[in-house]
Amino acid sequence: MKLKPIILTLILLASFSVQAQNETENIKPKIGLVLSGGGAKGLAHVGVLKVIDSLGVKVDYIAGASMGAIIGALYASGYSGKELDSIFQLVDFDNIINDDLPRASKAFYERDNSEKYAVTLPFNDFKIKLPSALSRGNVAYGLILKLLLPVNHINDFSNLPIPFFCIATNVETGQQVILDSGNLTQSIMASGALPSLFQPVIIDDEILIDGGVVNNYPIDELRDKGMDVIIGVDVQDGLAKREELVSAPEVLMQINNFRTINAMKLKSKQTDVYIKPNIKDYNVVAFDKVGNIIEEGRESALSKLNVLRTLASCSDDEMEDVFHPKPMDSIKINNFEFKGNKNYTRAYILGKLKLKSDEKISYKDFNEGIYNVVATNNFDAFQYQLKQTEGKEGYDFMANVKESQVNTFLKLGIHYDDLYKTSALLNLTKKRVFFKNDVGSLDIILGDNVRYNFEYLIDKGFYWSIGLRSRYNQFNKGISAQLLLDDDQIAATGLRNLDVKLEDQTNQFYLQTLFRRDFSLGMGVEHKRLEIKSETISGTNPNDNFLFENTDYLSLFGNLKLDTYDDKYFPKRGVYFNGDLNIYLYASGFIDDFKDFSIAKADMGYAFSVSDKLSFNLQTSGGFKLGDKSTRTLDFALGGYGANLINNFVPFLGYDFITLTGNSYVKSWAIADYEIFKKHHITLEGNWANVEDNIFDSGEWFTLPDYRGYALGYAIETFLGPVQAKYSYSPERGESKWFFNLGFWF
Repeated sequence: MKLKPIILTLILLASFSVQAQNETENIKPKIGLVLSGGGAKGLAHVGVLKVIDSLGVKVDYIAGASMGAIIGALYASGYSGKELDSIFQLVDFDNIINDDLPRASKAFYERDNSEKYAVTLPFNDFKIKLPSALSRGNVAYGLILKLLLPVNHINDFSNLPIPFFCIATNVETGQQVILDSGNLTQSIMASGALPSLFQPVIIDDEILIDGGVVNNYPIDELRDKGMDVIIGVDVQDGLAKREELVSAPEVLMQINNFRTINAMKLKSKQTDVYIKPNIKDYNVVAFDKVGNIIEEGRESALSKLNVLRTLASCSDDEMEDVFHPKPMDSIKINNFEFKGNKNYTRAYILGKLKLKSDEKISYKDFNEGIYNVVATNNFDAFQYQLKQTEGKEGYDFMANVKESQVNTFLKLGIHYDDLYKTSALLNLTKKRVFFKNDVGSLDIILGDNVRYNFEYLIDKGFYWSIGLRSRYNQFNKGISAQLLLDDDQIAATGLRNLDVKLEDQTNQFYLQTLFRRDFSLGMGVEHKRLEIKSETISGTNPNDNFLFENTDYLSLFGNLKLDTYDDKYFPKRGVYFNGDLNIYLYASGFIDDFKDFSIAKADMGYAFSVSDKLSFNLQTSGGFKLGDKSTRTLDFALGGYGANLINNFVPFLGYDFITLTGNSYVKSWAIADYEIFKKHHITLEGNWANVEDNIFDSGEWFTLPDYRGYALGYAIETFLGPVQAKYSYSPERGESKWFFNLGFWF
């Protein structure tokens, strides 16, 4: 009996002990996750997150800097490690780093302008003014905004599915800025604005750059949020050895790393679970190694498997219940608001955006509208955000714009081909010459054949734009006598080829309008002065060249153009159409008995891809003359290779320039392009044609081709333009011919 009170007391003590232990076990430690910056090395964070998810570790707060801020924000918004892996595997980082806007976003004038210059230098007050960064970040911003739209309405980052903050640097004061509220997309763009790569981001009148500059591992700030356990992922560079310091950028990177590496000696010891992926063999721009870097992150997390398991608190079912955002395919914009624009009106910006209020559009069309504005190069910054419209479905579009003060540009290019030979291009482009929306451009081309090209356009977009164009071309070349002599003259002289010097000056005044995004319609008046002379035939004075042509022509012209090719030189998708009509009404001087005539021609193309490496481009073209046909010098002449031939010269592989002539022709062209390495192309081409006088009257245009040519080529895309070599062969001639090209065509 005396033992009963003792036994009861022990039972009660035991029960209280078990209850207290259970209550202690139910109090889970708060887990913080800090992700450092490191450029492409930061992709290792994704591999770590995949392991954290697989173990059921629930993170309570995330802090990041630079690339760590970008990945941390996406994870905090509900994307799993596995989903982030899939997203980053598909991202074209070259486009993001170069801010490579789609070709279709550029107006026809801007497109032509950007596809012939190797170097563009802003030029104001007789001083070269370099941009603040390589990229303005528009492509990156558009991608991140799309991913974060499901949580775009959350202004307080502590209310995200996982609370979050990131670090940026105030470039004026050198102080760190904690970004924990406002626009999430802008905040992480600021934190990741690597100096010289991405331009600074302005938030609350502060100019912000990469947070890693001042605090690349914000563990103290995260601990202040009440975290009990900190998991940290460090992807920073270590100090390089002397043999690795071989260039100025590497030395500057080493200097910048002194502070961050010294700081990490203390911060790593403060980290409860310190994960350091083995990524020393990768640099900060090794974005082409996405899979490898993510895998290194995963393996480094697996090395901490035992300790991470002790932090696991979620079952598989609980992990599935976590909010997972889905990127939106369409959005509705209710209102537009622009701030900072002075020279460019609201109507001008809306016209470039091609968006309307209260209209639901695809996110793709929305992004293309943004690119259309940015591609004008009239704005140094176009920072925008989408705010949820109060009491209504959709968003308000709000943009702060900074108009470019630079309106003069010096542009350079070089080129070599088999017709014009060596050429060096010097261009001066000036915007706002007389009006807010005009642009003037003058090309001076020096080399074996001096040329010039002048253009002036008052750009009114979908309204009628007004333009002036003047161009001078010249070259010396052996050409087919059929372009200059009739059959009787050829028979009398016995000449089949003539060495000639051709000079062509063409001046145009035109009106142009755009419709349905990709169509351009133009019409105007053209003056052409054409002079052709030859040393093959002597004139009245043996020392004089024989003059075949010395005439001024006056004509009316019209042009219809559609161009959705994604690349001018190596298209992988898109369609192309270019139709021209010239009605020649008057000729002076050389032609005694002029009779009016017209020339119509059209080119069509369709490009498509069957894989990431292999694409095809199918083209067809044709032309004919109406009315008087005695003037031969403006007839069609096939042969050679090129992308910017004048008058009615048409490229045709297998034959030299200006070899096959006639007043009408049809041609088909097929190109298979295999990109064996990035920017390295092997091309297999074939072209077939009928060219002769009046083939549309005789029915010859619809017969088997009289002329064929095939070519095998190799091309490299460089900043100077394509470098190409083509070996071509003609079965009819039984001969081969090489074509070489260096640089953009102009």
